Amino acid sequence: MQHIQSLENAHLDHPSIVTVGVFDGVHRGHQHLISHLVQAAHASNRLAVVLTFFPHPDVVIRGIQGPYYLTTPDERAALLGELGVDVVITHPFNDQTRQIRAADFVDLLTRHLKMASLWATADFALGYKREGNVAFLTEQGHQKGFTVETIDLLFTDGNGERISSGRIRAALVEGDVQKVASDLGRYYRVSGLVVDGEKRGRQIGFPTANMAYWEQQVLPKNGIYASLAHLGSETFMAMTNVGVRPTFNGHNITVEPYLLDFDRDIYGQRLDLDFVAWLRGEAKFTSIDDLIARIRQDVEEGRVILEKIIEPRAR
Repeated sequence: MQHIQSLENAHLDHPSIVTVGVFDGVHRGHQHLISHLVQAAHASNRLAVVLTFFPHPDVVIRGIQGPYYLTTPDERAALLGELGVDVVITHPFNDQTRQIRAADFVDLLTRHLKMASLWATADFALGYKREGNVAFLTEQGHQKGFTVETIDLLFTDGNGERISSGRIRAALVEGDVQKVASDLGRYYRVSGLVVDGEKRGRQIGFPTANMAYWEQQVLPKNGIYASLAHLGSETFMAMTNVGVRPTFNGHNITVEPYLLDFDRDIYGQRLDLDFVAWLRGEAKFTSIDDLIARIRQDVEEGRVILEKIIEPRAR
C-alpha cells in the first residue's frame, strides 16, 4: 500500500476506482464499502484508491476542540491497506480545500488519479457547500469519462441503526468498549511510547506502563479495563486504568496498563493497547490497602475474561 500525503503529490499511471471520505476508525461500515471496491478494482485491473482527509472536516468546519479521532492518519492508512487498498491519499483539509468547487475537485481526481469510477454512498457529496452530490457527479462522469457507483454502508442490527464514527465515539464516552469492538470488527486500540511516570504503581506492587498517547484520540470513559497489550510481536494480558488516579489526587488523564505476569523495562518502546472489557469506574480509595485489595480483585476478574481470548502464558 502506498500512502501519499496530498492529492497534488499523486501521479498515478494506471486507471483507478476511487472512493472519498474521512473513514475515521475504518469501522465495519467502511470495511463493507472498501472490500467491494477492492474486489471490483482488482477484477478489472484497476487500482483501488481511497482519498481521505486530515484534519477531520468536522474539526475545521465546526471548530471542534479536544479529542475527536478514532485513529491516527497513519493507523487509518494501514487499516485501509490491510483491506487491500493500493493507494491511500491523506489530503490536508483546510479553508482552501473547503472552497474548492465540486467540478474542480473532480478535475483533480481525474488528473491525479486517472479515475475510471467513483464509488460513494447515496448521501455523499463533495466540494464547496457539498454541491457535488451523486446526481452532479454522475453528470460530471458523463462529461469527463468516469462512472459513479453508489453502495450502501453496513447496518448493524434489526433496528436499522447504521454504524458510524459518531456512534463509536458515543459508545467510548460510555465506556462500552464491547459495543465499540462490535462496530469496528476489532478491539479499540490506543498506542504510544512508554514514558516515565510517577511510579505510583511500582510503589504498591503493581507497576504500570505510562503511555504517551495521541491526545487528539478519543479515550474510553475513565475506568478500569481488561486489555491486551501488544509489545512488538508479543501479547500480554493487562489491566488498564484510564483516568486521573483520584486516590493520589491526580488531575491529568493518563493511560496506564499493568501487564500481567510481566517484569521487564520497556521505557521508550511502543505499546499497542486493545480495550477488551469494562471492569469498573475509577474510584478514590480511603487507604492504600483498600486500593491494593481492589486491584487484586480487578486482576482476578480481568484474567478470567482475557484467558478466554489468549492462551495463558507460562508462569
